[in-house]
Amino acid sequence: MIQKRVYIYIGLLISTLTFIGCGAYSFTGASISSDVKTFQVNYFQNNALLVEPGLDRDFTLALQDLLLNQTNLDLVKSNGDLVYEGEITEYRISPTTATANNTAAQNRLTMSVRVRFYNKKNEEDDFEQNFSFFYDYTGSTLLTGATKDAAYEELFTRITQDIFNASLAKW
Repeated sequence: MIQKRVYIYIGLLISTLTFIGCGAYSFTGASISSDVKTFQVNYFQNNALLVEPGLDRDFTLALQDLLLNQTNLDLVKSNGDLVYEGEITEYRISPTTATANNTAAQNRLTMSVRVRFYNKKNEEDDFEQNFSFFYDYTGSTLLTGATKDAAYEELFTRITQDIFNASLAKW
């Protein structure tokens, strides 16, 4: 009976030490100082030559959602410990391959974003950087409906994850 209790106590001790030892680990790879509690994402204005209505709002919300989902930080409208701001600098559609009839067999939607990141708790982390990605789709398809939704999802996922990695995961 006493031997059984000793095994239980040893098991509890090992479990406790394991959880305490993993306390600083993040599944997202984020390296966030314990004194950082909040973040703000300022509106990303669309300054591209081709202006797509709603793109700026959707991108801003996508970045906010990613940070809310991958960190324990609180979103604030002002005075955030971490500040993300910038603008969409490129949004263009270009043909990538042609058919024998000189029409586009495949089109590429490219989006670029200029980001300024400020860490008020550690100014050495501040940066200004461009992030870009593309989405290819068939030339016979218009960039509307489900194709546009899929393109935005891919672009936003890749660009916001790159921003997250550069600012918090230090990749």
